[in-house]
Parts: sequence; structure tokens; C-alpha cells
Amino acid sequence: MSRRRKAEPLTSKPVVSKTLSARFWPRSLAFRVIAFSTLWAILTLVVIFTLITTLYRQASERGFDSLLSAHLFNLIGSVGVSESGQLTGAPDLGDLRFSEPNSGWYWSVEPASEGVHGELHSSSMTKAILSPSVAEVPFNASFQRSYGAEGIHGEELEVFESEFVLDAKNRAARFRVMGNQTELEQEIASFQRRLLTYLSLFGVGMIAINAFAILIGLQPLRRVRNALAMVREGTAQRLDGSFPAEIEPLANETNALIENNKRIVERSRTQVGNLAHSLKTPLAVLLNEGRALGGAKGQLITEQAASMQKQVDHYLQRARVAAQRDSVVYRTPVAPLVQRMVRVLQKLNPETTLTLSLPATDIIFGGEREDLEELLGNLLDNAMKWARGAVAVSVSPVPGKDANLFEIAIEDDGPGIPEDKAREALKRGRRLDETKPGTGLGLAIVADLVNEYGGGLALERSAMGGLKAAVRLRSLQ
Repeated sequence: MSRRRKAEPLTSKPVVSKTLSARFWPRSLAFRVIAFSTLWAILTLVVIFTLITTLYRQASERGFDSLLSAHLFNLIGSVGVSESGQLTGAPDLGDLRFSEPNSGWYWSVEPASEGVHGELHSSSMTKAILSPSVAEVPFNASFQRSYGAEGIHGEELEVFESEFVLDAKNRAARFRVMGNQTELEQEIASFQRRLLTYLSLFGVGMIAINAFAILIGLQPLRRVRNALAMVREGTAQRLDGSFPAEIEPLANETNALIENNKRIVERSRTQVGNLAHSLKTPLAVLLNEGRALGGAKGQLITEQAASMQKQVDHYLQRARVAAQRDSVVYRTPVAPLVQRMVRVLQKLNPETTLTLSLPATDIIFGGEREDLEELLGNLLDNAMKWARGAVAVSVSPVPGKDANLFEIAIEDDGPGIPEDKAREALKRGRRLDETKPGTGLGLAIVADLVNEYGGGLALERSAMGGLKAAVRLRSLQ
């Protein structure tokens, strides 16, 4: 058979696995739906958190202002002026913070007109609190104003201030009630932290429940995928099961496609069989007549008829492979087939040392057993014919991204093929060495079979010194 030492892989590229890329999460429908719902949930919770904290702040500030205003009116009602103009009264605002030193809650009463003297303030106020001038913060029409001030210990104060006439002599006093704004901010911050904790726990639970519901909702798609895998592996002939109304049309169309594919395969096989039977008798007649005729012409007729028979067998084989290469119901275990062929060839060639290396995991060829037998038979026969004394056969999965490919490598310690003869090795009917028996069709048939299955063939220099024929084909996972 024809051989070559080194050549580029065939023009048909090996089938590249899409399993890893299909499982890549960003391309997953479940990932997209869960990611979108998660983002929407987070955005919703952020809006809810912002809205609640804003409303709480507004309500707290209104309550704080209302409390200060009530204390101010209570203070005004509790203070008077004597005939001598002395401010009098013992206000009790009902809040212990006004009696706790430097608490940030203070009140004070100061003269605001002539004839009034003295000053009153809460026991919590151990130091005077400065107030801005009227020019900086003017009174409103009700002779009231509010402003911020710095407390005794640096805390922020909210001050409500009013000037009020105490008697008929128009003697007036200035009343101030001060509340701890820092305390209010701390209370708001504490509420925000608690709210954030609760919303976070709620959000995590909501996202988990939502993801679980989505995964459960997409479970029928996983059933469809598993059913398709069973069809592809040959353990089932169609998609069986009860599917939701949204998926049932897809399952029905897929079953119709599988049935149509089976009909095409059966029709192609029938046509191939009819053609083989129709050509069998004429070719047999030609062969018999050539042998009966004898002589140079008889030999020529016999040789040409035999060549026609091989060519017809080859193209019938290609037609059969082409009819079933895209079918999803063929599976052939590789290891048992290779072991059986190696045992047969070892018995036929006892003088040649034949070694076999198989992987620990099972490899399933995505095609028919007869095609793999013919492919291996041609390569092994070629190696046995040219080997000086040793042939090595190995089967291994292809690592990396091509997770659904496997490689069969057949090496020998023969002479190899000259570099300049590499292109000739795969041409149909070409024999590089006429001293060896054969038709020159072996490697060409292998190349066509590999090409039909979308695989790859490479002929390289073997580490044993001869030829290494490496074939890559599609496996089923």
C-alpha cells in the first residue's frame, strides 16, 4: 500500500467540541435569567432602602422639630417676669435630658428688652451656647427662628428660638430650646444599618428562592437535553416524556426530524444495496470472461474489471457513510474492536511484535462499526506490510478543548516515506513501491472515511523510525 512519511492534516478539520463553550455560564439561559432577576432584585432593594430611609429621615426630622417646638411653647408658658423685671419660673419640660449635664438638650431664657434682667437655663447647660445674629438668621413673622449651633462637646444642635412679650409693659424675653442633632443622626444611622441588614437577608433569601424557582422552571429543558443525549448516544430512538406546552412543539419537531433522518438513511442504504446488486453480476461476467479469454487481453480485462469492482465498492462505501454520518443513533465501543483486530493481525503476522495501549476510560465512536473496522484494517495492514519487526497501536482521548475527540495512532519501525513522495501517498491507485503487493487504495480509503466523519488524518515520522498514522474522530460522551 502507498505510504508517506509526513504530510499536513486533511483539508477537513476535526470536529471541534462545543460542549465546554455551551456550558460556559454566561451563555446559559439559566444564568442569564437568574443574573437578570438578581440585578433587578438588587436594584429594587436599593430603591426600597433609599425610599424607606428618606421617609424615615423626613419623619424623624419632623418629629424632632415638633418636639423642640412643643418644648419651646412649654418653656414660654412656664416663665414670667416680676414687677422688678426679674425673670421668674421653674420650667419642667418633662424630659430628663434637660437635667443631665452636657447632654446636648438645653433651654435658656434671656432678656430681650429693657426692664428685664436675669437669666434662666436648664441644669444640663453648663456653658453658654452662642447664637447667630439676627442679621445672619432673621426672625420670621411669628418672631421665631431656627438654626444649627455647636454644642458644649462639639455635638450638632438644632435650636428653636422665639422672642415673647411677658406682660402688659411690653417686657420681652428670648426663649431658646436646643436639641441634640447628633443624637438624631445616630438614631437614623442605626435605623439604616438595621434596615440594610434586614433587606440584605431578605434579598439573599429572595434571590435564592427566585433562582430555585427558575431552575425548577427550566427543568423540562434539561429533560429535553438529556433525551437528546440519549438519542445521540444511541440508547433511545426519539424524545420520550411529557413536556410543558411551551416545549412540546420543539420535542415533536425534533422527533419528526429524527424520523425523517432515519428514513433518509434507510432509503440511502436501500439504494446502495440495489446498486451493489445491479453491478455485481456484470462485473462477475467481465471477470470470468477475462479469465476465460486468457492472454494479454484477457489479463487486461480481468485487471480492469477488478479495479472497477474495487472502485465501486469504495464509492458505495462513501455513499453509505455520507448517508449516515449525521445520524445520531450510531455508537461503536472502540477498545473491544481494536483489541479484536490486533489479535487477528498478531496471529496472521507472528513475526511482528504488536503492542497495544488503551485508555482507562471507555471511548465510544460516533459512527458504524464497519467503517471503523475498514479504517483500522487498512492502517494496520499497511503498518504490518512495511514494519521491520514492530508495530505500536494506541488509543487516547484528545486533551484540551477537543473533549469529544479521540485519536488512534499506528506506528511502525519501517523505512517511512520520503519527503518528496508525501503528496503522492494519498492519491487513489498510486503505489510508491511496486515490489509490494496492493492496489494503492488503502490510505485513500482511510482518508475518505475520515473526511466523511469530519475527522482528521496526519502521517508523521514515528519515534520508532517509520511511519506514524494518527487519526482523530468524534467520540460520544
